[in-house]
Amino acid sequence: MLDIPLRKIVNIILMAHELDRASAELRSFIDTLAKDQQASLVALMWVGRGSFEPEDLAEAKRTAMAEATTPTADYLLGTPHLADHLESGLEALGLSATQAQDDLMAGR
Repeated sequence: MLDIPLRKIVNIILMAHELDRASAELRSFIDTLAKDQQASLVALMWVGRGSFEPEDLAEAKRTAMAEATTPTADYLLGTPHLADHLESGLEALGLSATQAQDDLMAGR
């Protein structure tokens, strides 16, 4: 399914909600991800905004890897409603970020 742990996705969602304060931190966090994790993140965002169907996630990941012409952080930070698209993508895949968000906020 996704090549990136849910906890990392949730961390990115939280930072994206606070983009005005956390853009440098978010950019750094995304830049440190492995290429397959970055591709999964882009694919998840695409599923969330409706560019790909959930069942086409593998194709979305392949497309993200093949079409990566700009740094992933630049691409994602330039995407309006990034956090919403990531949350919608998780929901479309039958995943919930709620518990992971609660754990992250509680420092667990």
